[in-house]
Amino acid sequence: MKQLMIKPEKCTGCRTCELVCSFGHYEQFNPRMSNVTVMEYDAASIAIPVMCLQCEEACCMKVCPVKAITQDENGAMVMNYERCIGCKMCMNACPLGNISYSPRLRKVFKCDLCGGDPKCAKYCPGGAITFVEPDEMTDRKKLVADKFKDVFGEEAAQ
Repeated sequence: MKQLMIKPEKCTGCRTCELVCSFGHYEQFNPRMSNVTVMEYDAASIAIPVMCLQCEEACCMKVCPVKAITQDENGAMVMNYERCIGCKMCMNACPLGNISYSPRLRKVFKCDLCGGDPKCAKYCPGGAITFVEPDEMTDRKKLVADKFKDVFGEEAAQ
């Protein structure tokens, strides 16, 4: 199953991902209605797209009292709005804060991988967001871990 992979070094901070996400889901160009948020760190001069990581052991799914969050065939944790009661427990359970709430829509929302064709990855002009098979991610994780060891030593990478 493919997964989203973020390459912060390629992010230009253009926020195209936020716009295509909000338009694809809500037919409006509104970054507040996006399932991805670009975090900018001025001190480090970097921007990082942040979205749901589709955790294997999803805390949001476990705490939902009405079982409104389920995993679909693409591996995405998706919201069933017919069941959701808006208690926001999923927001509190997400360790990375990747679930949002819209007071206007009165519902929580999160990345659903756009049904297996994530627009954020498809339209990212810099290639900072890609949708890849896990084996491609493993190679990248190893590369990052190796770089981490080079800089901070063997003990820090464990």
